[in-house]
Amino acid sequence: MSRSGPDLALLLLGAYRRLVDDAVVELVARGYADVRPVHDFAMRAILSGADSASELGRRMSVSKQAAAKTIATLLERGYISREADPHDARRKRIEVTPLGLEVMRQGEAIFDELRRGWEDRIGSSGLAELERQLTELVGDARIQVDAPGWVADED
Repeated sequence: MSRSGPDLALLLLGAYRRLVDDAVVELVARGYADVRPVHDFAMRAILSGADSASELGRRMSVSKQAAAKTIATLLERGYISREADPHDARRKRIEVTPLGLEVMRQGEAIFDELRRGWEDRIGSSGLAELERQLTELVGDARIQVDAPGWVADED
């Protein structure tokens, strides 16, 4: 059965969604009921240098207000902290806390487990071939941390 282009896009999106949804369920089981995928994107952006709401918004392709809301949520949950900037006393920098790093490590481990589950279902060679083909089609560049906002981009 031949699929249409939109069917392919939805199939790929469905595979992504399945992995993410399964990872969130497992994070809940491990005691992290308050973590959402956008939190991981935000913490990765912070680790890569986004140390203010404005910069986080740019990196995630969301408004400064949306970034500020995400920051407030992550602060409240202890996944990031806000510290005085050692170079500018008027400024506060945000950093990922040890708890934030731990939840990120847990998420990475869960994705590795989910990958092994897919490998069990379609075989090592089948998964390797799928990954090879996707790399051929997409390239080997990793997705950027602005992924949460690209769908809503109106430019």
